[in-house]
Amino acid sequence: MDLELLEGICGQCDLGTLESEPQKLKGGFLHKMYSLFTTKGRYAVKLLNPHIMQRETAMGNYRTAERFEFMLEEKGIPVIPSLVFWGKKMQSIKGQFFYLYDWYDGKALKREEITEPHCREIGKLLAGIHALDRHKEARAQEEIHIDWEFYIKQYSEKNKELYGLLKENLPLLLESQNNGNAAVKKLPSIVSVCHNDMDSKNVLWKGMDCRIIDLECLGYSSPFVELYELALCWSGYQECRMDYRLFRCFLESYAGAGGELPEDWETIYWSNYGRLEWLEYNMKRSLSMECAEDEIGMGISEVKNTMENIIYYRSAKEDILRNCVR
Repeated sequence: MDLELLEGICGQCDLGTLESEPQKLKGGFLHKMYSLFTTKGRYAVKLLNPHIMQRETAMGNYRTAERFEFMLEEKGIPVIPSLVFWGKKMQSIKGQFFYLYDWYDGKALKREEITEPHCREIGKLLAGIHALDRHKEARAQEEIHIDWEFYIKQYSEKNKELYGLLKENLPLLLESQNNGNAAVKKLPSIVSVCHNDMDSKNVLWKGMDCRIIDLECLGYSSPFVELYELALCWSGYQECRMDYRLFRCFLESYAGAGGELPEDWETIYWSNYGRLEWLEYNMKRSLSMECAEDEIGMGISEVKNTMENIIYYRSAKEDILRNCVR
């Protein structure tokens, strides 16, 4: 428990004093989040991962996201924005960077709770976000070059289970990486404002009223790839149990709200390979590379989960493409 740190945050940001012990919130894979009950109200605080903040690009990426966050607020997109203190959203105390939020008493939906009305609402909101700033831009898409053999060798000495899992699926990882690198070169030269992580865990609901959270990844990306990724996530891909009725509903809602659908769905299919980078990040965590000791267990768990997704995604390719809305 980061109690002393959280008490310091309350004092620094004039939130009042804590009335009860802070509650750690579930769901965060990168950062720590706590609920704070104080004499002035209830807040959520996000303690940014120190290892992420050490990256050269981290501060610039957060500043970009904050600029787009203001844009979403101004346009009335239902988000939970970070609070501003002394003209800044990001704050720091004793070297720990953090964001503060007003509390919203909603909840993220579990897989079995997601219905067609939810998918229609998110599809519509996504079209609205993409419409905020959509333009042609011939930007070079960064390729992924992960040395899978290196990690397999590390696991041969440290984790036999993950060694076997990675070694058995090495051909699949290479196929995903090679085909993905080829596909991103063929993406249309169009970018828009994208959330870049708006799956079901990052939308809180009270009935059919919702708020989008975790805005730190906002930036310019391909709207076609984000549309496809979110249609997958909201229809059960992450649980390896696709509901194609929800998948089509999401895509149809997006198009009905003015969003443009891609013409070449197979290129989009292979371009959705960012999970390989998530896999590498968690391999590093599981091997105690570039992370804190308390992240090792989560790293191991996420390597297993991500590999399950990758295997399922390849097996479902034909069904997914057959259900893409034309």
